[in-house]
Amino acid sequence: MHNPPLALYIHIPWCVQKCPYCDFNSHGLKSALPEKEYVAHLLDDLAIDAKRVGDRQVDTIFIGGGTPSLFSAEAMADILTGVKERVNLATDAEITMEANPGTVEAGKFAGFYQAGVNRISVGIQSFQPQHLKVLGRIHNERQAENAVKQAHSVGLPTFNLDLMHGLPEQSVANAIADLKQGIALNPYHLSWYQLTIEPNTPFYSRPPELPEDDILWEIQEQGHALLEAAGYHQYEISGYAKAGHQCRHNLNYWRFGDYIGIGCGAHGKITDTQNGTIHRTVKVKHPRGYMEISRPYLDTENQVEAQDLPFEFFMNRFRLVEPCPIDDFTALTGIAIDKDVHNALSDAEKQGLLHITDRYWQVSAKGRRYLNSLLSCFV
Repeated sequence: MHNPPLALYIHIPWCVQKCPYCDFNSHGLKSALPEKEYVAHLLDDLAIDAKRVGDRQVDTIFIGGGTPSLFSAEAMADILTGVKERVNLATDAEITMEANPGTVEAGKFAGFYQAGVNRISVGIQSFQPQHLKVLGRIHNERQAENAVKQAHSVGLPTFNLDLMHGLPEQSVANAIADLKQGIALNPYHLSWYQLTIEPNTPFYSRPPELPEDDILWEIQEQGHALLEAAGYHQYEISGYAKAGHQCRHNLNYWRFGDYIGIGCGAHGKITDTQNGTIHRTVKVKHPRGYMEISRPYLDTENQVEAQDLPFEFFMNRFRLVEPCPIDDFTALTGIAIDKDVHNALSDAEKQGLLHITDRYWQVSAKGRRYLNSLLSCFV
């Protein structure tokens, strides 16, 4: 069993208002933002987790939310300075921060870049007023375009646009128009994913009318062709990037890498090679509880059971277009390919969902289209 690459996820839980489709741990801001207090707790949380990873190098950082761009550039600088004091951060670390166009005034990206952020992910979702309203987004088309222009102007080495499709009452032409507008802004990376209705969201209790399956498939077919023609190559289910601009942090997730998770409700995955085990951690979810000094930051920790490891490995690894070296399975899970796993792989191959050679597994085009069917082979 080998130690995989290590990443750090930092969760900022606040946003201006909660979007009706969002099932992330986010909280609408009702009072002043407790920046200094929260940053101090984040760094104390990290100091505890840092003891578990020793001098292992942290290759990427992702600051997600919520809406991290509500924080000041000074707060981001304090976070990243504190991180460098507590863990062995790679000199070429990719450091990503999510941003909402409605919270980024002129010049703010320059401050984040100066603070150490070298990759911004701009959550646009749509450029069209009717869809922005339904999705509960606080920005408009002009703010979205201005945010992207800022990202270009400050010299960020790479940045991402987040766009959604399959929106309520969306037509094929409408979805492709959104995508064309995103491509025209010339980002280095585009996350283009389908809206799904998640439990415990307003959309789940009051479902909007979504496009029929044939429309959704036509959107995906046309959108994929458009992105590829524009030089954005698909490397995972919803990730498209220009050459050299794949999101390294996300790649670490999908390659079954390790990650420390700090902040409210943050999840982590840590490999213990000495004991041959993998542990998943979850931090206290609510900001009040998380910042209560008498409580530990850790809410739950569970060792992943051996019988669950194959599904967990393939659920992540088969999101990627790239082939998966067969040797990675045992190296990263600590278990051998037994009869059940072998039979599941063979079944997936017979269904045309997977290509198998003596060195690697690779999801087929059919497997990417029917990913849930592929994963069901391992349940």
